[in-house]
Amino acid sequence: MAADPLSRVFSALADPTRRDIVGRLAAGDATVNELAAPYDVTVQAVSRHLKVLGDAGLVSRSREAQRRPVHLEAEVFDLMTKWIERYRRQAEERYRRLDDLLRTMPDEEEPTPPQTGEPR
Repeated sequence: MAADPLSRVFSALADPTRRDIVGRLAAGDATVNELAAPYDVTVQAVSRHLKVLGDAGLVSRSREAQRRPVHLEAEVFDLMTKWIERYRRQAEERYRRLDDLLRTMPDEEEPTPPQTGEPR
């Protein structure tokens, strides 16, 4: 997996199962068994997905008596949001400049009908 944090996050979220797990954890903490329930995979496979998400800093695990819930580390999304926002602002500025340019261009003129005797 890539070394920089942003690449690790995007790489971890490239898998649809991991994106779904993140979406489910956004609603609240859950155990590995609870997270594995809707998938047709083993608990071990979900644990491997959680390891990737954990290595990217997206989830953490704690201990509550016998329960070991998985928790979404939402602050990691700030890193992604800042990156995405920078490029969104750049794209909006390019569209603004294009709109300004298009406003300065004259409207398209009506085509002049061909004069008699000329082929169409």
